[in-house]
Amino acid sequence: MDVGLHGKVAMVAASSKGLGYGIARELAKEGALVSIGARTEAEVFDAADVLIEETGAEVLPNVLDASDPDSIFQWLENTTNEFGGVDKLVVNAGGPPAGKFEDFSDADWLAAFNLTLMSSVRMIRAVLPSMREAGGGSILTITSVSVKEPIDFLLLSNVMRSGVTSLAKSLSKQLAPENIRVNNLMPGRIDTDRVQSLDTMNATARDLSVEDIKTANELGIPLGRYGTIEEFGKLGAFLLSDAASYITGQTIAVDGGSINTVW
Repeated sequence: MDVGLHGKVAMVAASSKGLGYGIARELAKEGALVSIGARTEAEVFDAADVLIEETGAEVLPNVLDASDPDSIFQWLENTTNEFGGVDKLVVNAGGPPAGKFEDFSDADWLAAFNLTLMSSVRMIRAVLPSMREAGGGSILTITSVSVKEPIDFLLLSNVMRSGVTSLAKSLSKQLAPENIRVNNLMPGRIDTDRVQSLDTMNATARDLSVEDIKTANELGIPLGRYGTIEEFGKLGAFLLSDAASYITGQTIAVDGGSINTVW
């Protein structure tokens, strides 16, 4: 099935590895022109080399600090100079630190606000003129199942990602008349560096092995395992594509059936 991504320009944030990389790879496989961004220069350039070798697609690496508005603007400028107007955007950023309420100062809250919520606002604001000029586009935000069922010790993430989810829903209404779709993906336990780090932290706190923690977590997942970045990436690419042209304003869990909420 041709999903209509060939030749489309896609910007994917936080995509040198993990969830963002999974989506970037599927977009590249479908022939999109992919501009990836991540904080660490060596990692994002290495990721671009791998994607080019695997897919033969055009991939542009960029050093991106999602918490810095100037860095976001530079990413957009690099992308438009190389590829032209932007058709697809994946809003993504690394997660704020874990901890209890008492662990966080005002500075911690403001840093999480800037990294997670304001980065989303700024990325979307940056690409809208290009999408409007083209007569449409597609935006995908990545949050977490914690916006449905808050996760202990991820207080900063719970709060800020809920804001991103609400932003996506609100914008889906406002931008629909302009043929710009906005959806949100909620990853559950996908086997990424971030999830492995959290499992290690929980194992240390409970004096258990990481394997014990993973086994316990898998017992709470109806499909009985962690998801892969490939599985996550395929759905992300689909939602960005023309094949999903009648889907907007949706928040979809990719969690193996683990969350208990109906909606």
